[in-house]
Amino acid sequence: MGCCCSCLESGGTSSRESEMTSAKGKHLIISRAMSSPTLDIEDNTKVSGNGLGLAGVSIEQDSAYWEWHLKIGGEGESKDIKFGVSTKKDRAFYRNLDEQDDVSPQTDGTALMKKVVSIHDGDVVGVAVQQSDLPMIQFLVNGEPFHELAVNRFRGTVYPSIQLPPGEDITATVVFEEREFQQLAPHARFGPVIVARGII
Repeated sequence: MGCCCSCLESGGTSSRESEMTSAKGKHLIISRAMSSPTLDIEDNTKVSGNGLGLAGVSIEQDSAYWEWHLKIGGEGESKDIKFGVSTKKDRAFYRNLDEQDDVSPQTDGTALMKKVVSIHDGDVVGVAVQQSDLPMIQFLVNGEPFHELAVNRFRGTVYPSIQLPPGEDITATVVFEEREFQQLAPHARFGPVIVARGII
Protein backbone atom coordinates (compact mmCIF):
# COMPACT_ATOMS: atom_id res chain seq x y z
CA MET A 1 0.00 0.00 0.00
CA GLY A 2 1.37 3.43 -0.83
CA CYS A 3 0.52 7.04 -0.42
CA CYS A 4 1.30 10.10 -2.43
CA CYS A 5 2.86 13.29 -1.24
CA SER A 6 1.07 16.24 -2.72
CA CYS A 7 2.68 19.62 -3.13
CA LEU A 8 2.03 20.93 0.36
CA GLU A 9 2.91 24.37 1.60
CA SER A 10 5.33 24.33 4.51
CA GLY A 11 4.23 25.52 7.88
CA GLY A 12 2.62 22.36 9.26
CA THR A 13 3.98 20.86 12.45
CA SER A 14 3.01 17.20 12.22
CA SER A 15 5.85 14.74 11.65
CA ARG A 16 4.03 13.19 8.69
CA GLU A 17 3.70 16.55 6.95
CA SER A 18 7.38 17.31 7.68
CA GLU A 19 8.41 14.01 6.10
CA MET A 20 6.26 14.70 3.06
CA THR A 21 7.58 18.22 2.64
CA SER A 22 11.21 17.11 2.94
CA ALA A 23 10.59 14.32 0.43
CA LYS A 24 9.17 16.86 -1.98
CA GLY A 25 12.16 19.15 -1.50
CA LYS A 26 14.58 16.29 -2.02
CA HIS A 27 13.09 15.02 -5.27
CA LEU A 28 11.38 17.90 -7.07
CA ILE A 29 14.70 19.27 -8.29
CA ILE A 30 17.03 18.74 -11.23
CA SER A 31 19.03 15.61 -10.42
CA ARG A 32 22.80 16.10 -10.65
CA ALA A 33 23.29 12.33 -10.67
CA MET A 34 21.02 11.80 -13.70
CA SER A 35 21.88 14.96 -15.66
CA SER A 36 24.71 15.57 -18.11
CA PRO A 37 27.96 16.74 -16.49
CA THR A 38 28.05 19.56 -19.09
CA LEU A 39 24.84 21.02 -17.66
CA ASP A 40 25.14 23.68 -14.96
CA ILE A 41 22.54 23.42 -12.17
CA GLU A 42 21.81 26.37 -9.89
CA ASP A 43 19.42 26.42 -6.90
CA ASN A 44 18.40 22.85 -7.84
CA THR A 45 15.87 24.13 -10.40
CA LYS A 46 17.78 26.30 -12.91
CA VAL A 47 19.84 24.82 -15.72
CA SER A 48 22.25 26.41 -18.17
CA GLY A 49 25.19 25.26 -20.26
CA ASN A 50 24.33 22.34 -22.51
CA GLY A 51 23.17 18.76 -22.31
CA LEU A 52 20.35 16.68 -20.89
CA GLY A 53 18.79 17.50 -17.53
CA LEU A 54 16.39 15.25 -15.62
CA ALA A 55 14.28 15.93 -12.56
CA GLY A 56 14.80 13.67 -9.57
CA VAL A 57 11.22 12.34 -9.52
CA SER A 58 9.49 10.00 -11.92
CA ILE A 59 5.96 10.66 -13.17
CA GLU A 60 3.77 8.25 -11.22
CA GLN A 61 0.36 9.89 -11.42
CA ASP A 62 -2.11 9.52 -14.29
CA SER A 63 -1.86 13.16 -15.40
CA ALA A 64 0.87 15.68 -14.54
CA TYR A 65 1.84 19.18 -15.61
CA TRP A 66 4.96 21.31 -15.09
CA GLU A 67 6.54 24.37 -16.68
CA TRP A 68 9.92 25.58 -17.93
CA HIS A 69 10.50 29.33 -17.65
CA LEU A 70 13.09 30.48 -20.22
CA LYS A 71 15.68 33.23 -20.24
CA ILE A 72 17.55 33.49 -23.52
CA GLY A 73 20.42 35.91 -24.09
CA GLY A 74 21.99 36.99 -27.36
CA GLU A 75 19.26 37.36 -29.97
CA GLY A 76 16.66 36.20 -27.44
CA GLU A 77 15.56 33.19 -29.50
CA SER A 78 16.39 29.49 -29.67
CA LYS A 79 15.26 26.76 -32.07
CA ASP A 80 17.11 23.87 -30.49
CA ILE A 81 15.80 23.33 -26.95
CA LYS A 82 14.13 19.95 -26.40
CA PHE A 83 11.42 19.40 -23.78
CA GLY A 84 9.60 16.30 -22.56
CA VAL A 85 10.53 13.25 -20.52
CA SER A 86 13.37 10.77 -20.48
CA THR A 87 14.18 7.46 -18.87
CA LYS A 88 16.56 7.19 -15.91
CA LYS A 89 20.20 8.02 -16.65
CA ASP A 90 23.51 7.71 -14.80
CA ARG A 91 27.15 8.76 -15.26
CA ALA A 92 27.93 5.60 -17.24
CA PHE A 93 25.27 6.61 -19.79
CA TYR A 94 27.00 9.96 -20.43
CA ARG A 95 30.45 8.35 -20.65
CA ASN A 96 29.16 5.89 -23.25
CA LEU A 97 27.42 8.69 -25.12
CA ASP A 98 30.70 10.60 -25.42
CA GLU A 99 32.29 7.57 -27.08
CA GLN A 100 29.62 7.22 -29.79
CA ASP A 101 30.05 8.69 -33.25
CA ASP A 102 26.46 8.38 -34.45
CA VAL A 103 23.98 9.71 -31.88
CA SER A 104 20.21 9.39 -32.40
CA PRO A 105 17.27 10.35 -30.15
CA GLN A 106 17.06 6.69 -29.13
CA THR A 107 20.68 6.71 -27.92
CA ASP A 108 20.98 10.24 -26.46
CA GLY A 109 17.92 10.00 -24.19
CA THR A 110 15.66 12.37 -26.14
CA ALA A 111 13.33 9.90 -27.88
CA LEU A 112 10.38 11.21 -25.80
CA MET A 113 11.34 14.87 -26.22
CA LYS A 114 10.54 17.48 -28.88
CA LYS A 115 12.10 20.68 -30.12
CA VAL A 116 9.70 23.55 -29.71
CA VAL A 117 10.67 25.77 -32.63
CA SER A 118 11.35 29.44 -32.02
CA ILE A 119 11.39 29.84 -28.24
CA HIS A 120 11.91 33.45 -27.15
CA ASP A 121 13.25 35.08 -24.02
CA GLY A 122 10.55 35.02 -21.34
CA ASP A 123 8.53 32.19 -22.90
CA VAL A 124 6.91 29.51 -20.75
CA VAL A 125 6.87 25.95 -22.05
CA GLY A 126 4.33 23.71 -20.34
CA VAL A 127 4.58 19.92 -20.47
CA ALA A 128 1.51 17.78 -19.76
CA VAL A 129 1.86 14.01 -19.41
CA GLN A 130 -1.08 11.61 -19.44
CA GLN A 131 -0.43 7.95 -18.66
CA SER A 132 -3.93 6.48 -18.45
CA ASP A 133 -5.96 5.41 -21.49
CA LEU A 134 -3.77 6.64 -24.35
CA PRO A 135 -0.40 7.69 -22.86
CA MET A 136 0.78 10.94 -24.39
CA ILE A 137 2.95 14.01 -23.86
CA GLN A 138 1.60 17.44 -24.82
CA PHE A 139 3.49 20.73 -25.19
CA LEU A 140 2.23 24.27 -24.69
CA VAL A 141 4.03 27.57 -25.30
CA ASN A 142 2.67 30.48 -23.29
CA GLY A 143 -0.52 28.48 -22.82
CA GLU A 144 -1.03 27.67 -26.50
CA PRO A 145 -1.03 23.92 -27.29
CA PHE A 146 1.22 22.59 -30.05
CA HIS A 147 -0.76 19.47 -31.01
CA GLU A 148 1.61 18.55 -33.85
CA LEU A 149 4.40 17.94 -31.31
CA ALA A 150 2.47 15.49 -29.12
CA VAL A 151 4.18 12.19 -28.34
CA ASN A 152 1.78 9.24 -28.28
CA ARG A 153 1.93 5.74 -26.88
CA PHE A 154 4.93 5.59 -24.58
CA ARG A 155 5.53 3.14 -21.75
CA GLY A 156 7.80 2.87 -18.76
CA THR A 157 9.11 5.06 -15.98
CA VAL A 158 9.90 8.59 -17.17
CA TYR A 159 11.30 11.78 -15.64
CA PRO A 160 10.67 15.44 -16.57
CA SER A 161 13.58 16.52 -18.77
CA ILE A 162 15.12 19.22 -20.90
CA GLN A 163 18.03 19.30 -23.33
CA LEU A 164 19.90 22.56 -23.88
CA PRO A 165 21.97 23.04 -27.05
CA PRO A 166 25.66 24.01 -26.94
CA GLY A 167 26.76 27.54 -27.72
CA GLU A 168 23.62 29.37 -26.59
CA ASP A 169 23.00 31.61 -23.58
CA ILE A 170 19.96 29.88 -22.08
CA THR A 171 18.74 29.51 -18.52
CA ALA A 172 15.71 27.30 -17.96
CA THR A 173 13.93 27.08 -14.61
CA VAL A 174 11.68 24.11 -13.94
CA VAL A 175 8.51 24.90 -11.98
CA PHE A 176 6.61 22.12 -10.22
CA GLU A 177 4.63 24.25 -7.73
CA GLU A 178 1.10 25.04 -8.93
CA ARG A 179 1.15 28.45 -7.26
CA GLU A 180 4.19 29.38 -9.39
CA PHE A 181 2.69 28.32 -12.73
CA GLN A 182 2.31 31.18 -15.18
CA GLN A 183 -0.10 29.30 -17.46
CA LEU A 184 -2.98 26.89 -17.09
CA ALA A 185 -2.65 23.16 -17.69
CA PRO A 186 -4.54 21.95 -20.79
CA HIS A 187 -7.22 20.34 -18.59
CA ALA A 188 -8.18 20.35 -14.91
CA ARG A 189 -7.11 16.71 -14.55
CA PHE A 190 -3.44 17.69 -15.05
CA GLY A 191 -2.12 18.43 -11.56
CA PRO A 192 1.40 19.33 -10.40
CA VAL A 193 3.97 16.55 -10.18
CA ILE A 194 3.78 14.66 -6.89
CA VAL A 195 6.23 12.37 -5.15
CA ALA A 196 5.02 8.82 -4.58
CA ARG A 197 6.11 7.40 -1.24
CA GLY A 198 5.63 4.01 0.33
CA ILE A 199 4.42 3.60 3.90
CA ILE A 200 7.10 2.10 6.15
